[in-house]
Amino acid sequence: MFRLWARIVQDNRVIKDTVVDDGSADTRTHKVFHGLDEICLRFGLSHPIWLESNIADFQRFRKTRFRQDSFMENIPFEYLEIQVLEED
Repeated sequence: MFRLWARIVQDNRVIKDTVVDDGSADTRTHKVFHGLDEICLRFGLSHPIWLESNIADFQRFRKTRFRQDSFMENIPFEYLEIQVLEED
């Protein structure tokens, strides 16, 4: 089972959070992208842009933060953080 945790943070407080489960046989990358699609749908957000810093953080720490510079529209929070909780 692949589990991806997402949380929206403002002023060091978690405003919203959710966990997305994926039991498919897809690759890890596909699971992350599908999970992020589901997270954006649940939170009513546009899809963030993966910057080089996001990719590096995710590869190194299994988590990353999407700040205003990753979104095309203004966001009413500090950042969206995603983190892998469990991998097959």
